[in-house]
Formats: sequence, structure tokens, C-alpha cells
Amino acid sequence: MPTTQRRRPKDRKETIALVAAELFCARGYHNVGIEDIAQEIGVTGAALYRHFPNKQALLAAAVEELGTRFAQCVRSGAYEPTPPERLHAALRALVRYTMDRRAVARLYQWDSRYLDADQRAVLTAPFDAAVRTLRELLLDVRPGLSKQDAALVISATLSVIASPATHRASLSRAKAERTILDCVAVLTAVDLPAPPPQASSWHERPDRFALLPRRERLLAEAIRLFHERGYHQVSISDIGQAAGINASSVYSHYAGKAELLAAAYHRAAGRLEHTAVAALADAATPAQALGRLIDAYVEITFDQADLAAVYVSESENLPPADLRHLRAAQRRHVDTWTGLIAQVRPGEGAAELRFMTHAALNIVTDLARAAGPSVTRARTAALLRPMLGLPARP
Repeated sequence: MPTTQRRRPKDRKETIALVAAELFCARGYHNVGIEDIAQEIGVTGAALYRHFPNKQALLAAAVEELGTRFAQCVRSGAYEPTPPERLHAALRALVRYTMDRRAVARLYQWDSRYLDADQRAVLTAPFDAAVRTLRELLLDVRPGLSKQDAALVISATLSVIASPATHRASLSRAKAERTILDCVAVLTAVDLPAPPPQASSWHERPDRFALLPRRERLLAEAIRLFHERGYHQVSISDIGQAAGINASSVYSHYAGKAELLAAAYHRAAGRLEHTAVAALADAATPAQALGRLIDAYVEITFDQADLAAVYVSESENLPPADLRHLRAAQRRHVDTWTGLIAQVRPGEGAAELRFMTHAALNIVTDLARAAGPSVTRARTAALLRPMLGLPARP
């Protein structure tokens, strides 16, 4: 069973891969070079190349390590005597391991962009098998759930467990683990509304931006491409071609790619602020205000899934001034949520509520990106409401 203490890797290659992953998460994959990694470890670039041929191999090794440990955590409850104890042991081990690897656990949100299809298939196999095991463990506890619903609950649960890696809020290790486990306990017991009878996978229309003005069309296509490929893999020519505009004409609307990325973040921050204000206006009680905020946030995130994905994965590529503006906007948004939750759940610590808020926001972001017949706005909101202290909808 994985230890609750930060494990010092015995394998030199594992050490290098984890240090590289920490740098990738802190600065962005393309903003880190082999020499940066070597300097952080205290070796030469030549010495590092003796272990790994390139950055992609370093990333693959880090993903493999996380997948292997994830599977070990899930297996850690196998010998517990009852189904609830087996499920709890697996989830508790995952929470502890995520806290051990808080600096690298958010790899799951963007690693696939930089690995080829064959690598992804091999590296994600242990993870996928472990997720299926978690689903079966939940079904052993709640045999009345459908496999589809169990899969959705497990997806949301894993988003909560991974959420400490997506923010910088501070909380003692013991309180952080307890807060996350409390959220997990609520999620694994939640009753989901039935999916729509005609639920089907959502398919984007290829012409959905055709009637937008040029400037808006460029921004929309840039967001889509940044999400699909990653910021550094997209050129101004790619964006212009997708928007049906000559590359040279792009510069009459935006100074360059960095300005497009900054515009995407300003757009996201502005929409979140406007949505929050609209949701809270005229609310009669904190509980009603929080319920409206949940519904509004789920709606805008699902409607703008590409923008939400870029928002959480490309901030390291923003110019410094825009990054400062983004972080200030993020703090204000989280403060709004935390303030409402504090009124709905009086007596709980502000730091714990902040961790809970980030967990809820991460569920929405991850499920919006997942898409699929069982992942609907109503079902996503139904996962958040009891976790944040609201009653389920009648």
C-alpha cells in the first residue's frame, strides 16, 4: 500500500521523470528544456540524455509512474472484508498519493497532447483498468446503480481527488485529506437524476463559427485549436486557415498568438464574472444563490467546453501581466463561491471550504470536457449540490 509520506524514488530515472513533470506542470511543457531539468536535478544535460532521449520520453515516464501508482492504490483495498471498506481503502489511498504528488497530478488534464497515439494507448491502459475496478467496487456497494451512472460518479470522484493539484490553496495535510475524503463520501452516495431518454453524444457542427465577425471567428478557432493541440502546436497560419482568413490578415485583428491566448483568458474571466452576478441577483437566500451559481457555472462551462479546457491548461503561456490579472480574477471567483458556501455551511473553516470549492469547479471542468450521453448539465449539478451542502432537487 502506498505510504502517506512523500516517497523518495530509489530509481534515478524515476527521480528525473518526476522532477521533469513538476517543471512541466509549473511552467508548461514547451517552456521547459532539457537543460532546465538537468539544472534542477544538479546534473549536466549530457548526463540526463543517458537516461532519456528527449522530453517526450520524460513525460511518458512520468505518466507511466503515475498510472502504475494509481493502479496500486486501487488494489490496496482488495483484502478488506466488506465492499464499503474495499472502496474506502482504495479511495483513501488515492487521496494520499495525490497529496504526495500534488505538484504533478494535474498531468492528466493535458498530457495526451504531447504523447503519440501508441504511447497513450500503452500508458493509459493501467489507469483505465484501475478506473473500471473502481467502478466495480462502487457497484458492489451500490448494486442498484447502472454501470453508466457508476462510471459518472467515479469520474466526478476522481476529479475531486485530483483537484488539489489544480490550485495553490493552503491547508494542512490532515485537513486536506479529510476535506477531500468528505467530498468523496458524499459523491459516492449521491442519487443521480435519470439521463434524458434520447441522450446521445454531442457532435460539433463544422460551420458553427461561420456567421461570426472575423475577429470573433479568429478567437473561437484559436480557442478550439489551443484546446485540441496545445498552444505551442498551433500557428497563426493554422488559426487563419481554420477561420477562412489569410494568415497575414490575422494581424489586422490580433498582434499575434499571445494576444489571442490572452483574449481567450479575458473572455473566460469576464464571462464567469458576468454569470456570477446574473445568477446571484435577487436571490432570496444564500442557499438559493449558491444553487443558481452552480446551475449557471455548469451551463457556461458546458456551453464553452473548449474555452474552459484552455482556461485550466494554458495559463503558463500567458504574458506576466495577463497572468497576474487572471489569478486575481480566479481568486475573486473562488471567493464568491466560498463566501456562499460558508453561509450554507456555517462553522466550517475557510481553508477547508476553499478546497471544497476547487473540488467542485474541477468536477464541472472535467465532466464538460468528457461529453457523452450520461454527462448532462442536470446530472453534473446534482453531483455538486449535496457536496456543497444543498439538498438534492425534488
